[in-house]
Amino acid sequence: MTQESPQPQPGTTASADSDGDGRNERHRSRMVRKKAVIDDKIAQAQRDCGVIVITTGNGKGKSSSGFGMVVRAMGHGMKTGVVQFIKGAIPTGEEKFLRRFPEACEFHVMGEGYTWETQDRTRDIAKAEAAWEQARRMLRDPAFGLVLFDELNIALKLGYLDVSTVIADLQARPEMQHVVITGRGAPQALVDAADTVTDMTPVKHAFAQGIRAQAGVEM
Repeated sequence: MTQESPQPQPGTTASADSDGDGRNERHRSRMVRKKAVIDDKIAQAQRDCGVIVITTGNGKGKSSSGFGMVVRAMGHGMKTGVVQFIKGAIPTGEEKFLRRFPEACEFHVMGEGYTWETQDRTRDIAKAEAAWEQARRMLRDPAFGLVLFDELNIALKLGYLDVSTVIADLQARPEMQHVVITGRGAPQALVDAADTVTDMTPVKHAFAQGIRAQAGVEM
């Protein structure tokens, strides 16, 4: 008595099964090649040092990304610092949360609000200069593993601070200290000095549909 060949299950065919096997094998082959490329890049990137990370552009998420890095660093037991330029009139969820951990995160709100609300360039410049003094102090202290300068790009774009002075202070910081800088309009000289730069591109935003800023999402 001869054994009958297995019959295809309902809704399938032998050719479909064969094609599925081929697709799986092609996927495996691609992943093998991709792993080799990635492993080679990892093998070549063995140097540890502090990095400058910039998030800029008109899209949402620049400060959110920066604060995410602060929390990540805290999770690794690093001392962190935050200096907020421009912002300050409206308390944010990030500030309320991070102030619960004063030993792990030193938080300074140095701005008085958006420039179209303050409407006083001289006062805005004075506040930015005071904020940079706080930032400079952190940049000189190796105890800080990561510092966030939120909306610094805007202060530079508007000419409230000298770009060359800021870059010089950044480059003189401790070797292993990381710096995260956020805000629209990052000047090209700062972009050139940074190690990682992301330009947030807007695709769609709730505000354009008449949905106001809400706690937990925008502030």
